[in-house]
Amino acid sequence: MFPIRDHNPSGRVPFVTYALIAANVAIFLSYWGLFADPRALNGFFAAWAVIPAQISDGAGYHTLISSMFLHGGVMHLAGNMLFLWIFGDNIEDEMGHIPYLLFYLASGVGAGLIQVISEPSSMVPTVGASGAIAGVMGGYILLFPKAKIDILLIFIVFFRVFTVPAVLVLGLWFAMQLFSSFGSNPLEGGVAYWAHSGGFLVGVLLTLPLFLRLGGTRFWSRHHGHPPHPDAQYEISRTRIPRVRRK
Repeated sequence: MFPIRDHNPSGRVPFVTYALIAANVAIFLSYWGLFADPRALNGFFAAWAVIPAQISDGAGYHTLISSMFLHGGVMHLAGNMLFLWIFGDNIEDEMGHIPYLLFYLASGVGAGLIQVISEPSSMVPTVGASGAIAGVMGGYILLFPKAKIDILLIFIVFFRVFTVPAVLVLGLWFAMQLFSSFGSNPLEGGVAYWAHSGGFLVGVLLTLPLFLRLGGTRFWSRHHGHPPHPDAQYEISRTRIPRVRRK
């Protein structure tokens, strides 16, 4: 079960969201050949992925940014970009292009730091954009809880699309990430759940001033989860490649 689109058109072209998607895809393609050489890939991630033990020792701070543009496989990249495509345009519409870019990067850095705090001695590299994208989702649930989201349910040979409120989709996603955070093993690769749940909370907090400026819950009543028009007033493969946490 995963979201495939929202019914929440934005009022301007989301240039930054498009640029972020393009950058993530381009960077992934630039090191795609390393997946055939586990040793080379390990060295690449050692230089550019977040390694909690290094951050704890006061080194590698640049990886809090660079790791946001790295992914552990095609499906990892595709899933993250789908979520950014669905939810990013509306947040960019409300914040504006440059503030949205800063918000995205700040959410990603915050998610990375929370992952480091959760496992400060871990040597497992952490890569992925989903800490930053979780921040976008946190902003979305605050601004557009009533927006309708289409989710695709796949059960063996059964396919069906359901339309549900954003607050249900994103609230359930956050609850699952938070629950999984407490059961994750910091010494193993896999999903960086703390980066997901932490990034989501960072996004909510960073969006709160905008939410209050727009009128708080009155914004929900006026727009029913839809943004105003701008003229208004207002997977790693099964080959032997390094363990890595995906976020």
